[in-house]
Amino acid sequence: MGVGTNLKRLRSKTKFSQQQIADMLGLDRNTYTNWENEITDIKSQYIPKLAEIFQVKIQDLFEDGQKSTVSNSQDNFEMHDNSIGQKDFQQGIIINITDSEAARVISSQLEELIKILKR
Repeated sequence: MGVGTNLKRLRSKTKFSQQQIADMLGLDRNTYTNWENEITDIKSQYIPKLAEIFQVKIQDLFEDGQKSTVSNSQDNFEMHDNSIGQKDFQQGIIINITDSEAARVISSQLEELIKILKR
């Protein structure tokens, strides 16, 4: 099962539409749809945001298991606009991970980095 399949499964559990997820990420719906259909890779800057939206660990986005539990809560996700009301543009790195062990290692490292950056 690929990342796109996991995104579809998680989105289905939360009852969010593709448009709602795209809006929460500040993206066009087609961009998010391409991720679900594995036409394009997810930019790394969006991986932590997706995990936050679905209320799962980052590695759960990449694993084959279906043990994740999610809830439909938009309260835990904040949109950040810049001072003129436009979405901030951020550059990122695209990471395509197909090995679940590598996904676990990178996920753990990203989560630690995020904790450090939030301090």
